[in-house]
Amino acid sequence: MTESVSVTSGIASRYAAALFELALDEGDIESLPNDISGVRSLLNADGGFRQLITSPVYTRSEMASAITAISKRIGLGQFMHNCVALMALKRRLFALPAMVDHLESLLDAHRRTMTAEIVAARELTAEELANLQDVLRDVSGKNVRFEVRVDTSLIGGIAARLGSRLVDSTVKTKLKNLKNALKEAE
Repeated sequence: MTESVSVTSGIASRYAAALFELALDEGDIESLPNDISGVRSLLNADGGFRQLITSPVYTRSEMASAITAISKRIGLGQFMHNCVALMALKRRLFALPAMVDHLESLLDAHRRTMTAEIVAARELTAEELANLQDVLRDVSGKNVRFEVRVDTSLIGGIAARLGSRLVDSTVKTKLKNLKNALKEAE
């Protein structure tokens, strides 16, 4: 299992690096975020697309034709389309999810941006998100992009993961810590 993950990661990182360098050299790096978003939405929403990229029953030409049609439908940029089409021809589409992750990491490093995973007990207002973004930018020294989700089981508060740092100020965690402290005191 570990070997197949590292092989996939190696393949994905090489394609991502080549795509990133080409887009950077050609001055078309601004199309990459939309391309990443488009491919991610396909990976997350369309079971048929996941089947296409992982199934060995499709021929190279069938995969390339499907990729061209999908690329036009979602409006992929030239570099992303060419990269994904090449992956189809080389039967490397299984590495597409990891390639998109690597590509996003390269783009984030280039832009000095980090992604913060925020879990909140309720929807956060625009003002709360702006304040949180300012605090996280000061802490990390980088621009911060959010992935926010709501989990009502937290009762109140938020948990934020920025890189390897986790700040959990949820009521649920505080109650759990209090319960553990009371058990230790007995």
